[in-house]
Amino acid sequence: MAGGGNRGGGGPKKARIEIIPLIDVIFFLLATFVLFTLSLNKSGGFSVALPATQTSEPRDPGSSVTLSIREDGTLGWDKEPITLDQFLLRLQAYKQSQQDPKVLINGDENALFAQVRYVVDEVRKAGITKVLIETRIRPAS
Repeated sequence: MAGGGNRGGGGPKKARIEIIPLIDVIFFLLATFVLFTLSLNKSGGFSVALPATQTSEPRDPGSSVTLSIREDGTLGWDKEPITLDQFLLRLQAYKQSQQDPKVLINGDENALFAQVRYVVDEVRKAGITKVLIETRIRPAS
């Protein structure tokens, strides 16, 4: 019979899962996820030009509130613009709601020192002793 369906001796072929391409895809997805998470900006405040220092260290923004001070003097509480009156009220509420309050100051390098000094002074007057100032690492020259 010409064109018959005789397939030899084994019968129909069984489907099988190739593991090597599956491993390649998994490693590609893993590498993509790792590179993506490393590129995320983890700052909890406004986007500001941070001052450069040689002793900058990584920080943990998860358990602190971020106070941002922009070049024009705008004050922010965790990416939300606030007035000075709102700042004082929120600071007192934050101190009362947290057992171990921490404040991260995220100030623009061109902000006036008097503005930063005022924020630090008010945080200390509220009774918060853990005050951190966020900086960026100065590139080696």
